[in-house]
Amino acid sequence: MCGRFTVQTAPRVRIAHLRNAQSLFEARFNIAPTQEVTVIADLGNGLELTQLVWGLIPSWSTDGKGFINARAETLELKPSFSESFEKRRCLIQADGFFEWKRTGRAKQPYYIQLTNEAPFSFAGIWDQWGTRNPITSCAIITTTANETLKPLHNRMPVILKPEQYETWLDRSTPAEVLKTLLSPLPDAYTMCYPVSSAVNDVKNEGPDLIRRVDHEIGTTPSLF
Repeated sequence: MCGRFTVQTAPRVRIAHLRNAQSLFEARFNIAPTQEVTVIADLGNGLELTQLVWGLIPSWSTDGKGFINARAETLELKPSFSESFEKRRCLIQADGFFEWKRTGRAKQPYYIQLTNEAPFSFAGIWDQWGTRNPITSCAIITTTANETLKPLHNRMPVILKPEQYETWLDRSTPAEVLKTLLSPLPDAYTMCYPVSSAVNDVKNEGPDLIRRVDHEIGTTPSLF
């Protein structure tokens, strides 16, 4: 799954006719569910860089419950996600995320990023709930973990490659093609290392949260 992530640098996604591409940017090192996240989506006026609430609330929901993740394997089967997968896909901007490794009763946080430390996009879906004060929200799609992540968790977010962005966003792309994009990123593209447990508190923020620590529990999994 994916429950926290970072955006250290302004999005640099190259998509033709993208509105608001130069939106104001603020580095964030502990993005948590229910907070606003930066996405690329077509909300009705063409593709734009905008902010959505992290935690997808289906339009038909009666309780306003949000889902932060959606499993790739069941997107077409779950009523909460099937229509969004078909009609409302987005790119969620990030450059790293956190996962926790359980050791006994303790859990050690790890920071995961691309080996070249570049920004990337999670595959996402979105929906709008409510009429008077509508909430537009999104979820990150997850898939099985690659070998880098398996020592930490059996799931990981789907990280799309730049050449896949427009295919993912194109509403005419067949579901069969979309599903081929929802695979784990190859091991050689990802790396991880242990970080301070300060990230556990959503009130904590700043670059110290992604600095490597070697004195806490656990060891760094092999990258290759």
